[in-house]
Amino acid sequence: MKVRLVQNGIFTIIDDVAKAAFPPESGFYWIDAEVEDLVTLQPLFQLHDLAIEDCLNEEEQRPKLEIFDTHYFIVVNSIRFDDEEIFLREMNIFLGKHYVITATRQKLREIRSIKPIMMEEEINSPDKFLYHLLDLVVDNYFTVGYRIESKIEKLDEDILINPRKSHQNEIIGLRSEIMWLKNVLGPQKNVIMALTKKDLRLINENLQKYFDDIYENAVKIHETFDTFRDLIGNLREAYQLSLSNRMNDIMRMFTALTTIFMPMTIITGLYGMNFDNMPETHWKYGYYGVLGLLVGIGAAMFYLFRKKEWL
Repeated sequence: MKVRLVQNGIFTIIDDVAKAAFPPESGFYWIDAEVEDLVTLQPLFQLHDLAIEDCLNEEEQRPKLEIFDTHYFIVVNSIRFDDEEIFLREMNIFLGKHYVITATRQKLREIRSIKPIMMEEEINSPDKFLYHLLDLVVDNYFTVGYRIESKIEKLDEDILINPRKSHQNEIIGLRSEIMWLKNVLGPQKNVIMALTKKDLRLINENLQKYFDDIYENAVKIHETFDTFRDLIGNLREAYQLSLSNRMNDIMRMFTALTTIFMPMTIITGLYGMNFDNMPETHWKYGYYGVLGLLVGIGAAMFYLFRKKEWL
């Protein structure tokens, strides 16, 4: 757990967390904690029992906003994509009048990224800190969205060139993750909308208007994942069509080869009969003549099929 006094974006590390329970002369306290630290922080900041219970619960919490007498409790999901799997990490935020507490189970990229922003923007209040933090969370969804889009485009290209059985598993896995994300993005979008619409005394009225911009981005992200769902459906159709075309090509090849060898089989079968009265049987060049005939028939039929683009 790290306790920082933030004054116009400048950090000062505080050794005693109990000092953060009282408002500073200027600025605010940012407490970057793990969820287990909330047991210590609860009595100092009068954090609500239900909020603490939600944080300590091992089950994944849906994004939400809860308003208590002295603070707000906000749950949002950070996103990460490692090209194989999409991960969501729960971020618990307690917003007070002179403090903000971020409680997580893992180190999140947004927590690291907000530090230079705080200095650049000279952040001096908890509500402004919340605005920039949520802005980073939503922006990361755009980053992941671009990478998912690139993966869908690559899959589409690979399927058209050389469809493989593994592609079907990739499509199914990607579709399930996109549908799962859509279910998360709905509540998260609603949380951000609540920050723009509700009468929230801990958030400056002028700053609330800036949350509208984050909400618009959240709506775009939600619509983008709707589009991804449709694209995945198109990928499945393209995969089935590519497999069907490939099977048709294989069957056409086998049919053409069978047709080419059919007259050869008839000729060799004819001369394989054991009759004495066969004129060509005792011909000196009979073997070479029949062999040349077979090659000529095969070459002529192959040329005909290539000309008609059957092969």
